[in-house]
Amino acid sequence: MEFIRFKNVTKQYKNGVVALYDLNLSIEKGDFCFIIGGSGSGKSTFTKLLYREEKPTKGEIVLGGLKVNKLRNSNVYKLRRKLGIVFQDYRLLPKSNVYENVAFALEVMGESKKDIRPKVLKAIELVGLKSKLRDYPDNLSGGEQQRVAIARAIVNNPKLLICDEPTGNLDPAMSLEIVELLDKINKKVGTTVIMVTHDKEIVNHMKKHVIALKDGHLFKDYKEGEYIDEVL
Repeated sequence: MEFIRFKNVTKQYKNGVVALYDLNLSIEKGDFCFIIGGSGSGKSTFTKLLYREEKPTKGEIVLGGLKVNKLRNSNVYKLRRKLGIVFQDYRLLPKSNVYENVAFALEVMGESKKDIRPKVLKAIELVGLKSKLRDYPDNLSGGEQQRVAIARAIVNNPKLLICDEPTGNLDPAMSLEIVELLDKINKKVGTTVIMVTHDKEIVNHMKKHVIALKDGHLFKDYKEGEYIDEVL
């Protein structure tokens, strides 16, 4: 079942830079899809359009039945409640421990402490940090901090998990661990996962659906299991 559709999407910024040109693509519900491409390929713009930090100059974006580009600003929160977002730089609250960082995502949505606790514990256990509940970010490795960020992103059971270069600050071994964790979440929970990366080794190891962008254009849409050898 189609979950995400970009139809003739172009994005031109106010400074005249065109980041995406007439982009057409689709991603199925429950898919794990890598978005790859070199610097300036349009990867970051693609994700910003998905969670409505940016709007397309023209074209249509549909996510889970919602026409993202048609949403009023006052209704963008309805879209974002369906999403979990993981960034390269973790974005944890430095003075809050692991439990508090994950719980924060539900607190801002107004959930009660009684409802929050079991969801937070479940998310933390899923990312393998049950023994680190009371630890603070400064006491965690980079990989552990990213696991906390992932737990925070999935605690509200999102329909879509967007990961923007989540392994960019990690060594190759830890990068693979993080991607395999995302794969576990995709398979166990059924969350659709979109991961932006420039790491072709990981992409080829995982053998997933891959969308390659180049200079704002769709370069190629690789089916699951295809080997990526092009220089982007």
